[in-house]
Amino acid sequence: VQLQASGGGSAQAGGSLRLSCTASGRTYLMGWFRQTPGKERDFVACISWSGGTIDYADFVKGRFTISRDNAKNTVYLQMNSLKAEDTGVYYCAAARFGMGSREPSDYDHWGQGTQVTVSS
Repeated sequence: VQLQASGGGSAQAGGSLRLSCTASGRTYLMGWFRQTPGKERDFVACISWSGGTIDYADFVKGRFTISRDNAKNTVYLQMNSLKAEDTGVYYCAAARFGMGSREPSDYDHWGQGTQVTVSS
């Protein structure tokens, strides 16, 4: 399975961006992670195949929304009320199994990453 992420870019603090990630085949658990220079990849959000299980990192709760369209093999990350600290490279990931996980090692496939830059 190949993942193609898009939708990154620049925004002002308080603004919004929407990320998309399209898979070349069926996926089950899908997640978003972000990484800044010199730091490990941090969990942002994940969603199960049915959408019945959704998990968010505390630092995005109430601001970001993850969703998916299985007919399009696409997962979305709507990011509102952006903060400067949301700046980073966002990666989508997919797992063949599982309902939800915050661990990068549980994901089998990764997209190429898309840059998000938020200016204050």
